[in-house]
Amino acid sequence: MNLIGSNTNDFLHNNVKVLRSRVSKTAYQGIVVAVAALVVATLGASYYATGGITLDGIAFVQRTNMALWIMDAVPFVFAFWGQYSSTILAYEASALVIDQTQELRERADNFEKQARYNVTHDLLTDLPNKELFYDRVEQGILSRDSSQRYLSVLLIEIGNYKQVSDTLGRNASDSLIRQVSVRLKSAYSSPATIARIDSNIFSLLLTNIENKESVILQAENIHRALEEAFFVDKVKMACQANIGIVYFPDHGGDVDTLVQRAGIALYVAQNSNKGYALYDPSYDEHTPRQLTLISELNQAVEREELELYYQPKLDLTNNRVSGAEALVRWNHPRHGLLLPDHFVPLMERTRMIQSLTRWVIEASMVQAVKWAQAGYEICLSVNLSAKDLNNPELPDLIAGLKGRTGVNPEWIMLEITESSIMSNPETAFEIINRIDQMGFRFSIDDYGTGYSSLSYLKRMPLKELKIDRSFVKDILTDESDAVIVNATINLAHNLGLQVTAEGVNNPAVLQKLKREGCDVVQGYLLARPMPVGAFEEWFESNASRPESALTE
Repeated sequence: MNLIGSNTNDFLHNNVKVLRSRVSKTAYQGIVVAVAALVVATLGASYYATGGITLDGIAFVQRTNMALWIMDAVPFVFAFWGQYSSTILAYEASALVIDQTQELRERADNFEKQARYNVTHDLLTDLPNKELFYDRVEQGILSRDSSQRYLSVLLIEIGNYKQVSDTLGRNASDSLIRQVSVRLKSAYSSPATIARIDSNIFSLLLTNIENKESVILQAENIHRALEEAFFVDKVKMACQANIGIVYFPDHGGDVDTLVQRAGIALYVAQNSNKGYALYDPSYDEHTPRQLTLISELNQAVEREELELYYQPKLDLTNNRVSGAEALVRWNHPRHGLLLPDHFVPLMERTRMIQSLTRWVIEASMVQAVKWAQAGYEICLSVNLSAKDLNNPELPDLIAGLKGRTGVNPEWIMLEITESSIMSNPETAFEIINRIDQMGFRFSIDDYGTGYSSLSYLKRMPLKELKIDRSFVKDILTDESDAVIVNATINLAHNLGLQVTAEGVNNPAVLQKLKREGCDVVQGYLLARPMPVGAFEEWFESNASRPESALTE
């Protein structure tokens, strides 16, 4: 502090000298002007009093002219006042400079502290971020002694974060994350560390854990902390949390391994009824396979490993096979035949879904043209993903493929889900309307499982509404499902839509749907999805008498 004070005083005195010299210069200029004015006045007074400018005349006016006495004093006043003022102004200006410099320095220090804080903390929740969390895990590992049995890392994923963001917007999902962070902070105080390491993933570091059971107990505590309803934009909603758990040293000896294996446990927890999973080495085989599939997806299209299977649809109004749904399969060289659930979600996370969409639409159009030329009266249903309805190039892609294949738009039915529209409704409607103007027809798939909205249904150019299999399979035993199916059929008919029921697997369900007025059915009772050759054989055998297939 003494050194700082000494430096400040030196700085003040140096500034005073500089500023005083500048102000003194101005004062000296004023003295010169005053002396010059005095000389001119004296010479003028001598000339006026004696008729000439002589030394006697100058001495005379100096003795007798009071005004000149006053002017004689002006240079001295200027000199005194200038020196005094220059000193005062110099000190004041220098002090002002020091104050402003100190203020700027304090602001710079505050900005630097805030910048350092922002580097290690999440701006939305004010929690430690990934970098700080990793550092604290490393410090926890280094400081752990033999008396501490375990150090545990938990990854907490908010499973419905994207759903909230797509439905209510980014501000709503941010509000949900802030509320979750408040609950977690209140549930876990120091020495536990709560951090936000990704958009919808929190992490929890617990030290001095006694046993595995106590770690599981912490996961259950987190679920209890988040089970009370959240309110986002006045909408009441639940928080769907999945938790992956690891502990040191059994599951890893460093922070990277612990977090990576917690991520594997989190992946398993997503499909667990408990909502949490403790890491087990047997889980490792799933993640490498997923990573391998992602790297092989691009080649799958190029190597022609993808194939379309077809599941027939029976029109109950005339008891004829009127259509089929095209379902993509991957003939993987090592893993065998893979269903869409194994690879389509992976493709939807990347831009690869666009190449898959192009392949499926083109292959479906080519097949529809072949069947039309063979005399098959079949409308082929093709699924579009949520990403497709956010792709403004989709209408042009379909228009180009239509021209290339020569397909009649009436031979193609494009199936979309309710949730795929909700992420960006206006863009989705614009894309749907552009495709509709080309003559293609649309179907709402899995109706009732998404965000049903009558206002959206009446705005869309729909031809068909498909009732999800989850409502159809228990229609005979669950009164609520029966009511939902009946109401959906009546709603669709009132809107002028055709109704298709998925998942029809036994004759009694089929008869129930007939009585309710359902138009089309699809399910294992009629046929399972088949490759093109098997489908054509089945169609030749059953198209004219599909009741034979229903009684098998």
